[in-house]
Amino acid sequence: MTTATGLLTPEEISALTEAVKDGSIETDTGFNTKLKVRKHDLASENSSLGVNVSSIDMINERFIRMFRLGLLEVLRTTPRVNPTRVQITKFGDYLKTLKAPLSVNTVRMNPLRGFSVVIIDPNVVFSSLDSFFGGYGKGVGELPPGRLFTPTESRIISIILEVFFRSLKDAWSPVMDIDCEHVSSEINPHFAQIADEGDLVVLSRFESDGVSGAKGFIDLVYPYATLKPLRELLRNRVQTGDGNEESDKVWREDLAIAVGDALIDIKVDMGHVKTTLHHLRTMKEGDLLFFKKPELAQLQAQGVPAFGVTVGNRGSSVAVRVEKQLVPGHI
Repeated sequence: MTTATGLLTPEEISALTEAVKDGSIETDTGFNTKLKVRKHDLASENSSLGVNVSSIDMINERFIRMFRLGLLEVLRTTPRVNPTRVQITKFGDYLKTLKAPLSVNTVRMNPLRGFSVVIIDPNVVFSSLDSFFGGYGKGVGELPPGRLFTPTESRIISIILEVFFRSLKDAWSPVMDIDCEHVSSEINPHFAQIADEGDLVVLSRFESDGVSGAKGFIDLVYPYATLKPLRELLRNRVQTGDGNEESDKVWREDLAIAVGDALIDIKVDMGHVKTTLHHLRTMKEGDLLFFKKPELAQLQAQGVPAFGVTVGNRGSSVAVRVEKQLVPGHI
């Protein structure tokens, strides 16, 4: 209760306070007294009205297909790389799940604002290294803290990143054109300060399972502030393709040819007779069945009425001539 001390005496203020306490003065009068208030911090980020993660999932699905093909070209093997569900989490909480050493690569994705990070698990690096030199893709297990990557291992990381950036560029192309620029590399994820620990990030994890059973992961982490300005673009522009790709045209043509070669059974239905079960059971050879011949017989394909036909002869063979097409449900 706010009062103007210059207008009321201390005794009057004390009397009003006592009246409010004992209920003699109503305090719930006024306008909008039943409205509920929800606390909101203007300085915090809220993911409920921001980036649609399903659009990022679609980008990741395209990325995985291209990434697998790229790895096959350079590593001579195709590891099983599968995307997990995109998550929105605090950067500090994400860092707590990581343990050095890792291949931590800070990336600028122009024209997106800020920096992103690509983190490669050592098992992926050593499995790729083993495959590159003709092995079976064996992992390395847990590395001691502070262990640096050798020049050969760093070169394998560079090859993986080149394929990663090329695939990511192609995956984003239906939405917008991006260029990935490698900024720096670390082994400790805490040194990659792409966001404050309390800031939200969008995490895309790609889990790898090598031929020899070596398991690892590659994480792509966008700051939430990077993708938030694109939320309308992601919602409206994400699609599986524009439908004009040459590969799609070839696929549709091949599918049409394959469907055209499919075998189906057709039969000609010339009429129907209604009778009783007793009459049917007492029928014998030589009995006649009378029915009214319809104007057109019905040609059925796999039991579905397709055409109205006229039955006749062509040379020494019985034949039918198509007279009209039948629309199922309107017969």
